[in-house]
Parts: sequence; C-alpha cells; structure tokens
Amino acid sequence: MTDPTRSLDHGQRWRAFWVCASVASLTIIDLSKVNVALPSLEQALGATSTELQIIVSGYVLMFGLALVPFGRLGDQRSRWTLFIVGLSLFALTSIVCALAPTAEVLIVGRLLQGMAAGIQMPQVLGVIQQIFVGAERGRAFGLFGATMGVATAIGPTLGGLLIALGGAQDGWRWIFWINVPLSLVVLAGVVWMLPRVRKPASKVHVDPVGLVLFAATVITLMWPFLFTTGSPDDDPRRWWTLVLFVLCATAFTWWERRYAAGGRPPLVPFSLFSIASYRNGTLIVSAVFTAMPAMFLLTNLFLQLGVGLEPVFAGMVSMGFAIASAVTSWIGGTLVGRYGRPLVVWGLVIMLGSVAVLAVVAYTAPADVVAYAMAGVLLVCGAGSGFVISPNQALTLAEIPPRQGGLAGSVGQLGQRVGGAIGTGIGLSLFYAAIFRGQAAGREGLDAYHEAFAYGMIAVGLFLALAFLVGVVDLAPRPRGGAAANTAERAVPAAGRGGDVGGLA
Repeated sequence: MTDPTRSLDHGQRWRAFWVCASVASLTIIDLSKVNVALPSLEQALGATSTELQIIVSGYVLMFGLALVPFGRLGDQRSRWTLFIVGLSLFALTSIVCALAPTAEVLIVGRLLQGMAAGIQMPQVLGVIQQIFVGAERGRAFGLFGATMGVATAIGPTLGGLLIALGGAQDGWRWIFWINVPLSLVVLAGVVWMLPRVRKPASKVHVDPVGLVLFAATVITLMWPFLFTTGSPDDDPRRWWTLVLFVLCATAFTWWERRYAAGGRPPLVPFSLFSIASYRNGTLIVSAVFTAMPAMFLLTNLFLQLGVGLEPVFAGMVSMGFAIASAVTSWIGGTLVGRYGRPLVVWGLVIMLGSVAVLAVVAYTAPADVVAYAMAGVLLVCGAGSGFVISPNQALTLAEIPPRQGGLAGSVGQLGQRVGGAIGTGIGLSLFYAAIFRGQAAGREGLDAYHEAFAYGMIAVGLFLALAFLVGVVDLAPRPRGGAAANTAERAVPAAGRGGDVGGLA
C-alpha cells in the first residue's frame, strides 16, 4: 500500500500534526481545568467529596477504558472517522455537563465525555507515529510534548478565568460550554486538513472476551481509588476490589496469550513489552503522570481553600510550569537523538527537587507571598518536565513499527490515565485525611492546610522517585541477542521506513 510518509509533503504532514495536537489539547485541558472548579461545584450543586472525586476520576476511568480498544480499531480501520465520532460525542457530552441540574447528571456527562476523549487520543499518537520518521519524528514529539505541557498547565488558569467571568454559582458551567465551540473548530480542522491516505483493513479483528476482561481489570484497579476521599466515612471494604483486580488481570493475561497463540491479533500484544525502550518508557510516563495531576490539584486546593485565593489566581500559579515545559519540550525533542535516556533522567532529578522545595515553600512562606514562591518553583519543575515528557515519548515509540503506533501509544496513554486517577485518589485522600485529623485536633486555618499539602506531596515525590529509578535502570547497556533485541531489530527498520501499512483514515 501507499507509504504515507511519501504521499504527504512537508506542509501536509505539519498541518496534520497541528490538527492532532489541537485534538489532544482539547481533551487534556479538560482533565485539568475541572480541578479548579471543585469548590464551586461543592457549593453550587451540593456535591459530596465522593461525587467530586468521581467527577474528576470518572472522566479518567472512561478515558482509560476506551484507549486500547479504539487504538486497536484505529490501527485497523479509519482514524479519520474515529476523530469525527470522538469530537462529536465530546461536544454533545460537554452540553450535558454544562446543563447538569444535579451532581448525578454531571457525573454521567463526565463519564461519557471521558469515553469521547478516549476515542480520540489513540488516533493522535497513531497519526504522528505514522507520518513522521527519523529526526523529524523527534522534533514532532518534542513539539507535541510542548503542546501537552501547555495544555496541562493552562487548564486551571482557563478554568479559573471562566469561573470568574460566569460567577461563583454558574461559572463552572462555562468550563463545559467552552468545549462546544472549540470542538467544532477542531472538527472542521479534521474534516478539511487531515488527509485520508489509507485503505482500511478488509477485516476488523475484535476480541470480545479480551474486551470484557480488559474492562474488568481497569475498573477493579481504579474502583477503590475512585471512592477514596480521606473522609473517616470511606468504606474500607472498597480495597477488596484489588483482589478482583489481581484475578481479572491474571485472566486477561492468560486469555490474550492464548488468543495470540491461535494466530489472532490480541487486544494488547504483550510482545511490545519485550522491547526494553517501550517497556521502560511506558513505566516512566505512567509514574510521572501519576504524580503530575495530583501535584496540580493539591496546589489548587491549597491555594484556594488554605490561602483563600480566587480560582483564577490559583490557576495562574501553574502558568510558569506551562511556559517552561513548552520551551524545554521543544529543546528536548531536538536533543533526544543525541543524548537519549540521560536527558530524561536529569529532567526527573529537576522535578524531584522541585517537588521537595514546593512542599517546603508552601509550609514556610507567608500567606501573602506563598503563591508567588510556588509559581517560581513550578516554573523550574516545568523546565524539568519538558526534558522528561517529549524525549521519553520519542524514546518509547522509537522501536515500534508505525502500523502499531496507535495501539502502542494508547497502551502508554492508558498507563497515564490510570496513573492519574490513582495519583489523584491517593493525593486527595492524604490531603483530606490530614484536614480531618487537624479539625479533630483543633487545628484550623492555614496550619491545617500546610500539613495536608505536605502529606499529599509526599505521594507525588514517591511516584517521581519511581520514575527516576526506572530511568536509571534504562541507562544500562542493552543486551545483544535474545528475544527482546530481535524484536527491536525487526521494529527499527519498519519505524525508519515509515511503515508498509497504515495511514490516517
């Protein structure tokens, strides 16, 4: 079939890239901008702490559930069509969220909205993996990482601004209304600027048993964290679902290997994990994205509830992170081919140090300057994250054949989304548990929030430390020969050529 890297000229490739980056930004901004609205939702809808947790993490849950099956479907059929379906559903569910009269309706809207996001994201990474090769692919992932850094950190600022414009009672609705025109603009870009250069596969391979087992595995893993709020009323029996998770994960692994042994394409090809760069890169990004959403959320809660900042100003504290991350992501994308994994490791060192300093600053700085001090620390942290995210993305997919780019990318995204939900759940539970303990001990005001923020940031630091350890392990020289090396050697030529199947639509 036609090699998409040869059928598209330079301008077409980069126009397609910016359409994909716009789609990804739309979904990622929605992850972070809702965080700043939690106090407003509690006030306007009377949402409980459990409902607020589900509004945040339920979106992530459905996002994660949709990633792998739609990544597989995009690799086999039409990425262009899935972009249209996902964006249309995202716009419709945003209307449901904006009009929600109760917290229960908002939860349903967020769950469906998360599924729409999960339909789109695998297609983004699949397209970028497909149409760029060599050094240009590194630059593309560098720019993509920069865009995602901006999208992640600008979300709270945008959310706070919309709440300020719409008012304390209904400003949160504007957070969802803004998605509608943005979705339509991006949809127009997909229709008119994203090329369709591939004849879809004649047969779609679906593994229904694998789909059910996969969904059960993800849900049982995330379930206890969805209902962990730090309240003394949290039901301890929720942790028993982790036993079900172990059983479901074991059954899923057994079934997928059996399915593949029969000559059929599994939902998740475990052979991908025999490639060390992919396996370690996926672990690193999963650990980092377990830490980062919790860091942003805890910072916003500390500044709003503890310091008393308005949502728009609390959100602006992360702007330095966005700017620095954008700059270093671009730089990292151009340097990754020269320095490789050490670039990622040094970025993690910067992030780890910044998190430690952030906790100390929040604890010691006076209330009238703490926001400025935290903004400065987050700027440094953002610089470190740029050297982690985009170089790691390029290294993770470097040895993956482009025809598997959508699926491989969606598995990595699954790690990010599941990690984000787990990190948010752990961070929030530590934060609110410290608040409840402080109230029981008679501590009030900023002192109680100092302790709460410090406990939450311990979890953030531990997840970043895990990413650092995996990065150090990945610095070891690769063994020559063996199954993993042979798999990589077969994948590299395919990645370098741009693939022999695939395409966009």
